[in-house]
Amino acid sequence: MDRSSSRKDVNKQVINMKSSSDQIMQQKLCLMRSFVEKQDPTSKEVDDVLLKRFLRHRKLDVEKASDCFLKYLNWRKAFAPDGSISESEIQNQLSHKKDFIQGFDKKGRPLLVRLERRNVPTNGKESLDELKRFVVYLMAKICARITTLKCLDKYM
Repeated sequence: MDRSSSRKDVNKQVINMKSSSDQIMQQKLCLMRSFVEKQDPTSKEVDDVLLKRFLRHRKLDVEKASDCFLKYLNWRKAFAPDGSISESEIQNQLSHKKDFIQGFDKKGRPLLVRLERRNVPTNGKESLDELKRFVVYLMAKICARITTLKCLDKYM
């Protein structure tokens, strides 16, 4: 009897800790959202998952997370003005057929398989820019697969 009551107490404490950390995250998320929306009104379209990702990266420091997020938005607007990279922009990279998104691992995370022998390095600024765009394109595809997972919050 003594053990079961102590286990219940521990479980209650764990639940209380989780709920208080969730409340802290929610408060910081609201602060960050209001700060970011004042700086850049287009950020209203961004979901909470992405903002939480930046908050976690900066250890829940709202100011640092907001600065980092605003820099990300500016980079994203400059790098992919249409919101995404189209396949026509990276046709050369796609033609090598060197990268494949192949299902999920045992924990449900998407897998990317790269056949390095098919990588054909080319010189020039255009090819480097295309390679960067290709990597962003692949990451967007992978992130789109992650958003379908139940444990999305864990990965983002």
